[in-house]
Amino acid sequence: MTAEGFLEGRRLQMARGVLLQCIMGGYPPARFYGSDDGDLALNADPKQIHRLPWSKQPRALAICDADELSGESSRLSTRGQLKAVIARYAARGLAPVVATEMEFFVFAPNTDPTQPFQPPVGLDGRREEGHSAFSVSSNNGLRPFFNEVYECMAALGLPRDTFMHEMGVSQFEINLLHGDPLLLADQTFLFKHLLKEVALKHHLTVVCMAKPLAHTPGSSMHIHQSIVEAGTDRNVFSDDAGQPTAIFRHFIGGQQAGMADFTALFAPNVNSYQRLCHPYASPNNACWSYDNRAAGLRIPASSAEARRVENRLPGADANPYLAIAASLAAGLYGIENELEPTPAIQGEFEVPDSLSLPCTLHAALERLKRSQLAKELFGKEFIEGYIASKTMELSSFLDEITPWERRVLAAQA
Repeated sequence: MTAEGFLEGRRLQMARGVLLQCIMGGYPPARFYGSDDGDLALNADPKQIHRLPWSKQPRALAICDADELSGESSRLSTRGQLKAVIARYAARGLAPVVATEMEFFVFAPNTDPTQPFQPPVGLDGRREEGHSAFSVSSNNGLRPFFNEVYECMAALGLPRDTFMHEMGVSQFEINLLHGDPLLLADQTFLFKHLLKEVALKHHLTVVCMAKPLAHTPGSSMHIHQSIVEAGTDRNVFSDDAGQPTAIFRHFIGGQQAGMADFTALFAPNVNSYQRLCHPYASPNNACWSYDNRAAGLRIPASSAEARRVENRLPGADANPYLAIAASLAAGLYGIENELEPTPAIQGEFEVPDSLSLPCTLHAALERLKRSQLAKELFGKEFIEGYIASKTMELSSFLDEITPWERRVLAAQA
């Protein structure tokens, strides 16, 4: 809308069904969002109104809540779902703290989607070949792009912890500073938007797919989680002697209880499972461990004050509001029901069937469809609408024949 209209307080409304729009642009049947498809109000969060630093023409972006016209948050809004989970913690005198690790690839423009992505040509005139993991000079060829990324992050108030080259070809990772879950979800969303916009200015393509390249590690969005007493910085995962507490155990127990049911929320696309079916550092299990990257739930080495649980399942393609909401809701469910986790695993291990997770989008949606826990925590309307939208996406994928099928199967008798 115009700046004048925004500053005058004009209400922006949007059809309710847009919250269930699938990634191809279509919609599930209207029964999933109300047969009238009435309007929602988009109410800007006053703390999340930003001048866009990469735009020559003055423009601003406002992150909004999607609210029913009667005033309450829409149950179809993922930002609203996260706010509801945070409120449930607050009712118990607790405040969750999270941080996200965001991985992404920087590629040359890809005008033909039938061709693989390629790394860009750097200032040295060469393409990276994948030998630069954690190198201090690995992004020299992309320095103008990253310089503007840093400048835009500062302008948007996005504090960064560490930035590094990851294992993949032209793959990078940023760690955002820990804080309030809603703030971190907003920051993760803004960062992904910023990356793509700045990349276009530099004739690059940033890809946040979970697995854009074969034979290359995928991109994750690990979520680090701890809980403090509301109004204090005391981490309730550690006692006065620095030892793990019962709340810490119960939080892990809840994470384990919810991971299989919520896999479709953490891994929302067909491509998500390309990352998970190659499980090195992308574990598709609900095991937990102290500092073992093969476990879906990892307890990083840290001081007692920083004791936290890292959920390693979500990919870079996950909706940050929904992934954080699902992870925290599972942990709170464990606390409320005093669930005990399985024994921690260490070293190389076999994943028991009880802790394995769905390995395809179809299987994950079927598991979500049967989940009473998901409907209890997020509401039947949201879960059924989400499944309907994702089923449309899966059907669209299955309508196409892949190059692999033509290459390998066409010659079969």
